[in-house]
Amino acid sequence: MRKKLSFFVLLSNITWGIAQLTCASAVNLTVGTYTAPAVTGTPPSIVCNLGTLGSAAVWYKYTATANKNVTVSSFVAGQNVDTRVMVYSGSCGALACVAANDDSSGTSSQVTFGAVAGNTYYVVFDNRWSSLGFNFNVTESAPVINRLSFVSQPVTVAGSYNNCVVDMNGDYLDDIVSVVNNTQIVISYQKQGGGFNDVTYTIPNTTVLPSWSIAAGDYDNNGFNDLVYGSGSGIAFLKASADGTAFIADRKPQSFLVQRTNFIDINNDGKLDAFICDDNAPNRYYMNDGTNMNHNQGGMGDFPSGGNYGSIWIDYDNDGDMDLYIAKCSGGGSGPGGNIDELHRNNGNGTFTNVALAANMANPTQTWSTAWGDFNNDGWMDAVVGINATTNGLSKVMKNNGDGTFTDKSVGSGYDIVNASSREYIAYDFDNDGFLDVLGAGNTIMFGNGDFTFTPNATVYSLNITKRPIGDLNNDGFLDIQNGNTIMMNAGNTNKWLKVTLKGTQSNRNGIGARVEIYGAWGKQIRDVQSGTGFGNMSTLNAHFGIGQATAITKVIIKWPSGIVDTIYNVTPNTTLNVVEGSFLNTREVQTTQEIFTIYPNPSDDIINFKSKNDFTPTEAKVYEMTGRMVLQTKVERNSMSIKQLNSGIYMLVLADKNGKTYSQKLTKK
Repeated sequence: MRKKLSFFVLLSNITWGIAQLTCASAVNLTVGTYTAPAVTGTPPSIVCNLGTLGSAAVWYKYTATANKNVTVSSFVAGQNVDTRVMVYSGSCGALACVAANDDSSGTSSQVTFGAVAGNTYYVVFDNRWSSLGFNFNVTESAPVINRLSFVSQPVTVAGSYNNCVVDMNGDYLDDIVSVVNNTQIVISYQKQGGGFNDVTYTIPNTTVLPSWSIAAGDYDNNGFNDLVYGSGSGIAFLKASADGTAFIADRKPQSFLVQRTNFIDINNDGKLDAFICDDNAPNRYYMNDGTNMNHNQGGMGDFPSGGNYGSIWIDYDNDGDMDLYIAKCSGGGSGPGGNIDELHRNNGNGTFTNVALAANMANPTQTWSTAWGDFNNDGWMDAVVGINATTNGLSKVMKNNGDGTFTDKSVGSGYDIVNASSREYIAYDFDNDGFLDVLGAGNTIMFGNGDFTFTPNATVYSLNITKRPIGDLNNDGFLDIQNGNTIMMNAGNTNKWLKVTLKGTQSNRNGIGARVEIYGAWGKQIRDVQSGTGFGNMSTLNAHFGIGQATAITKVIIKWPSGIVDTIYNVTPNTTLNVVEGSFLNTREVQTTQEIFTIYPNPSDDIINFKSKNDFTPTEAKVYEMTGRMVLQTKVERNSMSIKQLNSGIYMLVLADKNGKTYSQKLTKK
């Protein structure tokens, strides 16, 4: 996996130091540049979250004279040695991980940790992947205040694949799925009141494991979530039985290198389909006919040699259907052009168009995933395009302009000075302040400030490089991080929250693809319900919002994939809102006033005209069936519109003016 690379000529202005070979004889560090000799000393007994132990190491120590942020980096101009670094607190006989990094920038390593005055920290480089000597820098900066803390809690998991946190038994509490092997999984069901109940399931041989990704969704709409495994040689579906007490394996015959997997209703027929990134060819998708998941290829990412890594489904243009963004990499032998990210606009008719270039989202960065969310709460989905290598630049912060284009807001964002990398980038509001944060590179959270600037937590976290699914694992309204056999339990704060759970009736059972909006003193926040975010993990399907210190939520709107719109008023903070599709129809939101406008002719078989009063000039029209399902949305020009495409029947017509004020009347189509 790693190659030993040639050493370089040392610079003349280096501060020289001789690294010692044991913890007890570690050399003191201060600010400066150091030269490490060949790595031949005694290795530490733990390597934090970095996996396999090295067989040799060199040791340093840093004693803080004041509270500082300290950065240790082998990212030095002209150097190309593959290093790995760990930082420990405690004593030589009882070391505790503080931070660790491998391949922060190319093959270099870099860690930043918060040092407390008077404490000593041990800085250790080991020989995985190189035993060559190298240079590294030590710098200090003003301390950053911790905005949030986590408490590690042990959890029972089994096997190597435990990166799925999602409700698996229909109670809307997030559970933990552990894939043990080809014939066994363990689900740790979250119990009301706290703790978990572990249940082991024996399953038919899947012949593949979720070595690259896993996604969850109820694709047969029976109330219990199913799984899709993404492996190096294809996929397998794991379908829950009617009562959720067993699983049936459906190994698909196509053999290909899978990356990200998602459940999504591609054709909006109320049944979840599966989208699969292909690393070496055009992408695949499996269409759900109600009985089988049928293989298709092409039409959503057709670069001949692939390079498709992290797919995510969002409604970036606010037209009510889900679009597709593909974070790409030049891996998999995709060749020139294979690393250009793609944004596929859903045309609403089962076809998709790559508009990345026109949208300014054809990013060439080496990225495996992208965090999407409304980072400034203006009602439009933005993106943090994360890097997994610095080959083509640093991470980007992209603002959605609301007109189909994006503006690069990276300069001054905080990401313009971060060269750490990660496979996983995901957007959640971890501190419940009302602004989305990003968990990604550097094993820390970049806390969003609501203006496209981000502040890292002072303390980095000891996280598994790939396994970091998100969910509320103690049902307290604060999001937690599963980290292998521990849960980083969110310690929380005084900020308030809202959790929204969905049950589709005309839409898919999970409500995947729904847009959830909440309104209050902060204005508007939005979430798209998604299966499969980041690169390989599966996180909660519940929509989670922080609202800071606000004391009221004036309304919650759910826009379902079916077109049905539910609106709930005066929702209590610090609660879970369970919404069944169609229970709170949107027609109650608008004002019905025939004195504002009249329709003629009514009934009509084609063109209807509006005669308005009180300076009301309609600019947009929406037509709803009486069930609440939206069947037509169009601009209003010259106070008229066509309803020719509607079936005969009675509808609710909702007109909006340029200020967003809405009024409704019944409409009859002949």
